[in-house]
Formats: sequence, C-alpha cells, structure tokens
Amino acid sequence: MTTRYFGERIKRNEDPRLLTGQALYVDDVDLPNMLHAAFLRSPYAHAKINNIDVSQALQRAGVVAVYTANDLGDYWKPGPLLVSPPPVKDIIFNEKTQVPLAKDKVKFAGEPIVMVVAESRYIAEDALADIQVDYEPLEAVVDMEKALGAESPIIHEEIGSNVAAHVVQTKGDYESAKKEAALVIKRRFNYEHGCAAAMENRGIVAEWDKRAGRLTVWDTTQAPVVIRNGLAGMLGLSERQVRVIAPFIGGGFGPKIMMFYQEEVLVPWAAMKLNRPVKWIEDRAENFVATTHERGQIHDAEAAFDKDGRILGVHDVFLHDTGAYAPYGLTVALNSQANTLGVYDIRNYYSEFTAVFTSKTIVTP
Repeated sequence: MTTRYFGERIKRNEDPRLLTGQALYVDDVDLPNMLHAAFLRSPYAHAKINNIDVSQALQRAGVVAVYTANDLGDYWKPGPLLVSPPPVKDIIFNEKTQVPLAKDKVKFAGEPIVMVVAESRYIAEDALADIQVDYEPLEAVVDMEKALGAESPIIHEEIGSNVAAHVVQTKGDYESAKKEAALVIKRRFNYEHGCAAAMENRGIVAEWDKRAGRLTVWDTTQAPVVIRNGLAGMLGLSERQVRVIAPFIGGGFGPKIMMFYQEEVLVPWAAMKLNRPVKWIEDRAENFVATTHERGQIHDAEAAFDKDGRILGVHDVFLHDTGAYAPYGLTVALNSQANTLGVYDIRNYYSEFTAVFTSKTIVTP
C-alpha cells in the first residue's frame, strides 16, 4: 500500500514519446489535400461594421473560400451557455455568448470577422490583406466603473446597460459583527485582466469523410467529449459520427477547457462544406486576443476583528470584468465570491458583485 500514494517513483508513461519527439500535437497533423484557414480579426475594440468587401481575396490564386457571417446562414448563432446561473435570490443575469463571426459590430479587439481558406497558410494570410472592411469606430469600454455610468457606450445595446450580472450572497450578519469589532480594516484590491499564454497555442484540424459520414477533429482542448457532443448537435450529426481527438497539449491553464471557440465551430463546418481537411493553428499575436483571458476585478473589502485578532466577519463588494461575452455565465465571479473566505472559520460574510461587459477579450476559468 505504501507505493499507492507515497514512496516509490511511478514512471510517467508519456515521457518516452515526449523526449524522443514522437508526441503528437495538433500542429503535427498533416493530411493529404489539406487546406489552411486564417482569420481576419478586428483591430478595434468596439466598432460598427458598415461593409465587408472580400472580392479581391477571392481572386487571389490559391484561395478556395472566404466566409463572412452572412455566408454561414442558419449556422450563425450564439454559442451555448456553458454553465447556467445558480438559484440565488434576486439574481440579475444577462446572457450573452460569442458568435462565430462578427456581423454588425465588433465587441473586442481580435474578434474574428472573416475566415479565409486557402491551399496554404501563407496564401490565406496574404488574402486577409485583400479584404476591405468599412469600420465605424466606437468608444471602447475598458474601465469597469465608468462602464456602469449613464454616459458609457453600451456593448450589447439590446440589454440597455453593461451589467452582465448582479449577485448578493450572505452568511450570518456582518453589520452586527462589525459593531462588536475592536478593529475594522478596509482595503481596495485591483486584480488585472490577463492572459495565460501557454507554450502551445490553440489549434484545430477537421476532416470530413463524406462517404462514411464521419467527422474527425483534432483539437487542443481539455474537453473532447463535450466538444464532440456539441459539434454533433451544431452540425446536424449524431454523436457517433463525430470523433474528437485531444492529443498532447502544451499547457492548458483553463483557456483550453473553454468550449466552442469561434474557430472551433468554423473549421469543422468549413471541412464539411469543402469536403477537404482544414487546419488552423493560432499564432502568438492571435493568442493574446483570441484565447480567453482571466478575470479583472476591483474589490472594496473590509474585515472586522475582535481584540484577539479573530476575524468576526468579511464584507466584500466587487466588480468583475467578464469581457465582451460570458459563455461560462457567472462561473468566474462566483468562484471569487465562494472562495474569498478561504479555509477560515468566518461566521459573518456579505458578498456582492457586479459582472460588467467590456470591450475586452472574453473571460473564462
């Protein structure tokens, strides 16, 4: 029993392949007759799209297809809400999830607008420069406190504000505990919006076997089964017709458990549409804006102590930057709210957060 949990070293069965260069990553997948995708991304954090002209890109030798939101037809729809909000009293939650390609307005810098599929990545990238987009720049929403003001531009006009969610949860009675306190300490904590930047960027390869009616997808994902089920539903296939392979992953850190990225739903769709394998590998510049980010938050917190230094209660009101969309619902903000007390036995707790839509990259776990 001593070797089950402690004691002798246990060999890692993956090491020989990693150390001899035999490990398979998505970028190693090289299929016959394969096409390559590239995405035109918004240089603006917030802007209206007045017109997209792809005619020159279509004329470039080696370009096989160019797709905008209008070309997707019924396939163009917001992604699923991955985690529904909990049954908290008086909760406010405005559901907004990402779309495959921006249609009328871009809501964060890096949001994909056009997908180009070509005989090589070089040709696809060159074709991006051929595309003309008439943008009408709008004021970016980057400050959470200003975003809640009456004069702020609104990311999702149909909501009428930039409030993504508002949740209050309590335990005990903080105000009563505060009255008995020998000391109350107040602080403001700023946690910056940031990215994971894994060694391996995201990547997707999709191959559609029309005769067998079978779709195979190689994906840098930590959730292959859910991706399989989701793609099957989106593409009108049964789950048995879709196989998702998650090979070795060069760093996950949370963003690679995010499901139904824009590229993740578009590459398989294009492979079926063109009946040829399609590959997309994210470059480092894309990674900084296209792969989901971690939370940015502002906490106004106070803690009440008795004369012996014991914590009587904690009061925390915070803003959470969810970015332009919130596919994971309240997961990240609720995680902060639920874990603020840590492992301490604190009897009185008041926690209130407002999740805010901004013109920043999507935030997920």
